[in-house]
Amino acid sequence: MMSPRDTRTTRNTLPLDAESETRVRQALESAGCRYTRQRGEVFAFLQSVRSHPTVEEVYRAVQRRVPRISLATVYNALEALVSADLAARLTSNDGRACYDCRAEDHYHLRDVETGEIRDLPVEFDPQLLAKLDPKLVEKLAGSGFEVTGYRLEVLGRSKK
Repeated sequence: MMSPRDTRTTRNTLPLDAESETRVRQALESAGCRYTRQRGEVFAFLQSVRSHPTVEEVYRAVQRRVPRISLATVYNALEALVSADLAARLTSNDGRACYDCRAEDHYHLRDVETGEIRDLPVEFDPQLLAKLDPKLVEKLAGSGFEVTGYRLEVLGRSKK
């Protein structure tokens, strides 16, 4: 869920600056996707929030700047951003997806009752898999699985 602060932020979301637009355009084209104004607006919104919004939350926010945009267009824009590695889709057991465009590797906290996802404020450890099991990556490679990265999500309930 977006907090009131995130909602206020989205009202003032500006379009992408020229450098960001070029980066987004190149990433989309490298993934075989076209750059469109709608995709740029969706990316600009994701960059402007600290939350991990759902498709519906992105739609409501972007619709303020692009009134005629459809929910399907927002969904397709998000999927294009994910395929271009400009955003990540975070899914829960109930199938609900939230989106994150923070580029650097990081961990998440998920409230299992509300589904809210937040960034975990600790440094990412690229050696964590080796610390769990020094031969894990090697064992997985031996079974035909190539490790390309990992994600960590801490589950719990907020006591607010």
